[in-house]
Amino acid sequence: MADHPRPPVLSRRRLGRAGIDVTALTLGGAGLGGLYGPVLEKVGVETVLHAINLGVNYIEGAPIYGECERRYGMAFVALGGRPGSLHLCTKVGMHPQRPGDYSAAAARWSVEESLKVLGVSSVDLVQVHAPDAIDMDAVLGRDGAVSELETMREEGKLRAIGFAIRGATYHRRAIASGRFDAILIHDDFSLIRRTDSAVIQKAAAAGVGVLVGRALMTGLLAGADPMNNERLASHPDAAAAREWWLWARDRGVPLQAVALQFAMRHPGVSTVVVGASSPREIEENVAAATHPLPSGVWDDVEQRMRRLG
Repeated sequence: MADHPRPPVLSRRRLGRAGIDVTALTLGGAGLGGLYGPVLEKVGVETVLHAINLGVNYIEGAPIYGECERRYGMAFVALGGRPGSLHLCTKVGMHPQRPGDYSAAAARWSVEESLKVLGVSSVDLVQVHAPDAIDMDAVLGRDGAVSELETMREEGKLRAIGFAIRGATYHRRAIASGRFDAILIHDDFSLIRRTDSAVIQKAAAAGVGVLVGRALMTGLLAGADPMNNERLASHPDAAAAREWWLWARDRGVPLQAVALQFAMRHPGVSTVVVGASSPREIEENVAAATHPLPSGVWDDVEQRMRRLG
């Protein structure tokens, strides 16, 4: 029987005060849940299983991500139960049945619903989730989501509390509150835009773990010329992404690898969360995250960023 090549090894890092070690690349569930287009149930489940087989040890889900959590649960059934080494996250605040509800009652209801769908008794991380605006007074208030999640943490239903939103002002307040163990930033720390650099440093100094989402900018930096993709070509950042594509092509390096490893290189980043809607995509992501790059590539990246300002 022929030997199968071993999957590349993903490094692990501590996720701040959450107290868990996560792989530097982890799986987000929006794509496999069908948020960006239909995904066959079998393919979605196989994507989860393949991610685990490749060594990914942290997966994120949310009720708003369509079939994501149900497919996670189906994968756990196929494995005979959730693997003990696998860390699991869900989110509250954007449940399709109670969108924008950050009350204590809604937080408890949402977590308990997710636990049922996932088929588990607890998760490692629950993130308070919003797109780009949120009432922090309500979230942090006595009858808000965070207070209830703290109670549920004492009950053993979750291990840590996170915060997922776009917007440095919100993250600074979350960090200053001392009540969050991790934050998820997205869209503002990538080759294209690095406006969350100061937030990452502030979080690291406070012992708060940082998860980076959309380092590939929803496909703009996934490796192909974005102008050849009808969906991507109209994106406001398409021109900037194409310049990076040309830069990578001229140097003979894979853009996807540079984009992922750029985010992973920051000492304050715990993990980069990347979605996948097929086993092939998660395999490509892991390969890019572990692809050896020439030693001088990062000097070139820094020089180009300085020129861009």
